Amino acid sequence: MKYVRPIFSIICLLIFGWAPAQIHTETISFTSANPFSLNDIIEDLENQPQQRVFGKLTLPVDSLAADQKFPLIIGVAGSLDWRAHHLEYMQMYQQAGFATFELQSFASRNISSTVGSQDQTTIAALILDAYRALDTLGEHPAIDPTRVALTGWSLGGGVSLFSGWLPLREAIGPKYHFAAHLAFYPPCFFKLLDTQFTQAPIHILIGEADDWTPAAPCQNLVQQLAQNTSIGLTTYPRAHHGFDSEAPVVVNPDGYSFKDCLFDLTAEGDVLMNYLKIPMSNPSLQKLGFMFCVEKGVHIGGNPQARKKSFAFAQAFMQKHLQAN
Repeated sequence: MKYVRPIFSIICLLIFGWAPAQIHTETISFTSANPFSLNDIIEDLENQPQQRVFGKLTLPVDSLAADQKFPLIIGVAGSLDWRAHHLEYMQMYQQAGFATFELQSFASRNISSTVGSQDQTTIAALILDAYRALDTLGEHPAIDPTRVALTGWSLGGGVSLFSGWLPLREAIGPKYHFAAHLAFYPPCFFKLLDTQFTQAPIHILIGEADDWTPAAPCQNLVQQLAQNTSIGLTTYPRAHHGFDSEAPVVVNPDGYSFKDCLFDLTAEGDVLMNYLKIPMSNPSLQKLGFMFCVEKGVHIGGNPQARKKSFAFAQAFMQKHLQAN
């Protein structure tokens, strides 16, 4: 584990006495792996090719006090990697006194986007990255490992959501667990054959008009899990995928629309094709499975009302579940 603290930030702190709202950053790296499927984690994790991953840890400036430990929010970007509105959330959290960690799973693998393929790196790999980051950051002297939340958007939303699935978490065997999960427009189009989930709070924010990762499967998933899981759902009217950005709504011709898909997810982590029920265990089988239900061409863009509400919800959610010692 390597911590790199910019000397300039420390000098400025000592000379000018920055207010607590100021921050400094560290680059944190750790070893993860490159599983393609959830099944690769559950049944064959030890044989997955290793991958070095890094991210940016941002700390409140008074974290230089030796005994100060901060709650942490780990962020996971979507299929288009880190976007401006993702970073706005992280800045909002920093200003509220949280430490943040921008997980750089794509840059670590020299990938810029997975739109139109979804196979260069997968939810499985990013979930493993998130837990490896949690275990690494949990040992940082300025981080309280009992107060770490995971949040993400789209692909990263799926990471935030399914990192709470117990068969997967138990296979990874992390030292620490996430205290809360906040998922923005995640892929929910799975029928879980094992519904064991974390008891930590989970919340999904999604647009009613989303045709990339549609809202209806999220509603069904929440109903399926609600009896034994602390899970909630907020649906924003007339809002598309990426409703929390300031970008206008446009059509992305390469994005996969999953509005007609519902895949079985087995207890062993296999995602089964519609109809044939064959595990989509590699890129070729996944491409074949998508042919049964996926169409290309999706809407993406912001909705001012949903954007305002989602930022307010996110801050309140993190304060509620992370601030108490």
